Amino acid sequence: MIYRALFCLCLALPGAVLADAVDETEIAYLLDFMAASGCTFVRNGDEHNSPDAADHMRLKYSRGKRYVDSAEDFIDRLATESSWSGKPYTVTCDAETQTSAQWLNRALSDYRQQASITE
Repeated sequence: MIYRALFCLCLALPGAVLADAVDETEIAYLLDFMAASGCTFVRNGDEHNSPDAADHMRLKYSRGKRYVDSAEDFIDRLATESSWSGKPYTVTCDAETQTSAQWLNRALSDYRQQASITE
């Protein structure tokens, strides 16, 4: 019985490790996308350029990684609002302002769609 349980656990582990790798890849993509976007990010009323905004998100992610199980968690729990003030982050690209949640969710969706095309 114990051997059977261990066998089942061993079968499940590669899937969990693969899922973690996919999540890390997606989060890394979002951070790189943010840094290269050229957009303006507003955090607590202050404007930040895209490399600075990405650096801030990397810092938040390094500190809050234990609360993140997916790219969606990263967006919802770390990249949506200030943990100090609760104010939402916004992004302005090409004169269009939206919440960072909207912007990052769209980027994640586009990334996944592109990844499924290349598979």
